[in-house]
Amino acid sequence: MEGDPEDPSRHGNKMAIKKLVLTGLGFLFLGLGAAGAFLPVMPTTPFVLLAAMCFSASNKKFYDWLQRNSFFGPYIENYRTKQGIKKSLKIKSIVFLWTGLIISMALRRTLLICIILGIVGAGVTIHLLLIKTRKV
Repeated sequence: MEGDPEDPSRHGNKMAIKKLVLTGLGFLFLGLGAAGAFLPVMPTTPFVLLAAMCFSASNKKFYDWLQRNSFFGPYIENYRTKQGIKKSLKIKSIVFLWTGLIISMALRRTLLICIILGIVGAGVTIHLLLIKTRKV
């Protein structure tokens, strides 16, 4: 019977759609994570972790690729093993963050935007400083 909830082919279609949606979300989150590597107000790690979660539930090939990727893989490994991040990376991240924020503030010259960017910068800086520092 068509539309029968017990029909195995219907279950297969739902699983295929779920995998397709999760794979698409994985790429969306990965793109946002990549943007976060260059935009000071966007985080990288949460989006990369969300991408990994989506790929792990939908496409082992993409999940394995993401873990082996030289740029994104360490984000997942450091989170999984709770090793933290190197002190040099913290310093570079904070310098890059504030450089981008100050340039943005100078270009916009709007008090409200400067306040918002300052609050975001302070929050991200505090977050980075609270992450465990990995011993090399």
